[in-house]
Amino acid sequence: MQYSKELEGMTCVAKGPDHGPAPIPEEGKWVRVRQVSDISGLTHGIGWCAPQQGGCKLTLNVKDGIIEEALVETIGCSGMTHSAAMAAEILQGKTILEALNTDLVCDAINTAMRELFLQIVYGRSQSAFSEGGLPVGAGLEDLGKGLRTTLGTMYGSRAKGVRYLESAEGYIMELGLDKDDEVIGYKFVHIGKMLEAIKKGTDPKEAFEKNVGVYGRFEEAVRTIDPRHE
Repeated sequence: MQYSKELEGMTCVAKGPDHGPAPIPEEGKWVRVRQVSDISGLTHGIGWCAPQQGGCKLTLNVKDGIIEEALVETIGCSGMTHSAAMAAEILQGKTILEALNTDLVCDAINTAMRELFLQIVYGRSQSAFSEGGLPVGAGLEDLGKGLRTTLGTMYGSRAKGVRYLESAEGYIMELGLDKDDEVIGYKFVHIGKMLEAIKKGTDPKEAFEKNVGVYGRFEEAVRTIDPRHE
């Protein structure tokens, strides 16, 4: 290590206090983090690319500084889906410091990693006060049955009004309107459950019919419309 001549000529003054890092909450414990391996927690974060063309929701489960599981969900850009595939393969097994300094292929995923790093090293993880943290595999629980990202896709125009396209319940097939042509409910099909049933051998028509449901006051509708074509 090199020192400037000005510094070398100074009198050495002893350091008195030994003030360590402030403790942060991690998985139900207060931890003084001195190295990467001291960090544990599960957390979520959102990232976006420079042109804000797409976004990424990233979920990491970190144990003793190592990323044990990663859930990468993207929306808005076709290329991001392939970037997510690569990032999911890259992230697991890395320390959070390695992951922060790794090219995760897509700007939005990189930004999400930065946001998660800040959350977790400052003790702001979702599992900060959960004793023992969350087990590896908990990241998948956000996806629910059928393991599909929860999407909300809604469109509206001044000329023609609102169109509900997809919600937490599933792919929306019909909107129910009242006598004033206001939406009071909708009919949907749960794509994830339907495809799981087909994969297990159920006839596609039967699988479709069994996974159709309604939300709101759909059955009271005066008329219905197809939100994609009417």
